[in-house]
Amino acid sequence: MPEGHTLHRLALLHQRRYEGTPVAVSSPQGRFAKDASLVDGRVLERAEAYGKHLFHVYGPDLVVHVHLGLYGTFTEEPLPVAEPRGQVRMRLVGPTHWTDLRGPNACRLLNDAEVDALRDRLGPDPLRADADPDLAWARISRSRTPVAVSLLDQSVIAGAGNVYRAEVLFRHGVHPLLPGRALDRGRWEAIWADLVVLMREGVRTGRIDTVRPEHDPEVTGREPRRDRHGGEVYVYRRAGLPCLVCGTPVSWSELSGRKLYWCSTCQPE
Repeated sequence: MPEGHTLHRLALLHQRRYEGTPVAVSSPQGRFAKDASLVDGRVLERAEAYGKHLFHVYGPDLVVHVHLGLYGTFTEEPLPVAEPRGQVRMRLVGPTHWTDLRGPNACRLLNDAEVDALRDRLGPDPLRADADPDLAWARISRSRTPVAVSLLDQSVIAGAGNVYRAEVLFRHGVHPLLPGRALDRGRWEAIWADLVVLMREGVRTGRIDTVRPEHDPEVTGREPRRDRHGGEVYVYRRAGLPCLVCGTPVSWSELSGRKLYWCSTCQPE
């Protein structure tokens, strides 16, 4: 599932290409046709992201909400438009570009109250200027739930996914099964600050890189990571491979239905 930086990149891209102009909105597939007709030809006022949610705002009580889920993708192309290929849930055509949305978990028209209700269910987003990390700390510090579970709970922190979860815990030497209430405040503040930096870099580059400069392939002489997700990481999807810091084989297990990666030496219990 795309992590929060991907949605913020899409919001910035759509803002740049479509903001302030009338756009044609349709649903070649038909599943979004009724809602599309209500915003077709209207001016897109802004695009913004909150966690893993994307919002196209057309005016009072007219907000298209997209959640990509596991399979959703946007394809972006310059004009002229082409015939739809595959199951296109939503097509957006602007003055210079067009984009097709396929396979999202959600694509629907919401009013302002529904948007507020959705956002109220989410925790602070490290990529938003209005984020309040104390709200997340209040939840984590009172909980027996492992920190690794809380970091993926979108009602605690919005936008972080399995990659950022694994990597930020490694970078701060926190065992993933540590109960939230056993995490000290200083360590939490460092984790949050690191998430902000790492996710902002993800917005800038379009990939997740978490390895510090001294552990880069160019410095250590190791082979660069080859993975369809891209990016240099410490433990994510490196089960059984040597830790880049200490050489211990990276551990993995499943926790709440998601794969968990950590180094038993760098992240002791």
